[in-house]
Amino acid sequence: MTVAEKLTELGIQLPEVPAPAGAYVPAVVDGDHVYTSGQLPFVDGELVNPGVLGDSVTVEAGYDAARLCAINSLAAIQSVVGDLDRVKQVVKVVGFVASAPGFDQQPRVINGASELLGEVFGERGQHARSAVGVSALPLGTSVEVEVTVRI
Repeated sequence: MTVAEKLTELGIQLPEVPAPAGAYVPAVVDGDHVYTSGQLPFVDGELVNPGVLGDSVTVEAGYDAARLCAINSLAAIQSVVGDLDRVKQVVKVVGFVASAPGFDQQPRVINGASELLGEVFGERGQHARSAVGVSALPLGTSVEVEVTVRI
């Protein structure tokens, strides 16, 4: 099954890659790796589940936001490689979670991204990962995710 077929089976349509909010590009190819910039949980130009985990955002809403970040990461990767079937391995995921003092469930939140990548790529979706709590993220988002893949 192709990645496109798997995405269709999962009911996922990759969005247009959002325009960068600064002086960077959404993804860069370097040799046999693609590095994404931090992707936010945008749907149709709207930020989904903004706020702080452990305060105004639940773990479940953060999980959903991380999943959207992964979908947007796939769109960024596709924009520079053309075909997601070129992805041989998801290498690393770095997730940032806007966290209230004492909040320690960052891994559960970033599972939203990790599990989506596993669903899409199977064994090729297994990756190293960091889940980091921070006091604030751009535009008030609750989650930001970077993905590195080998092509």
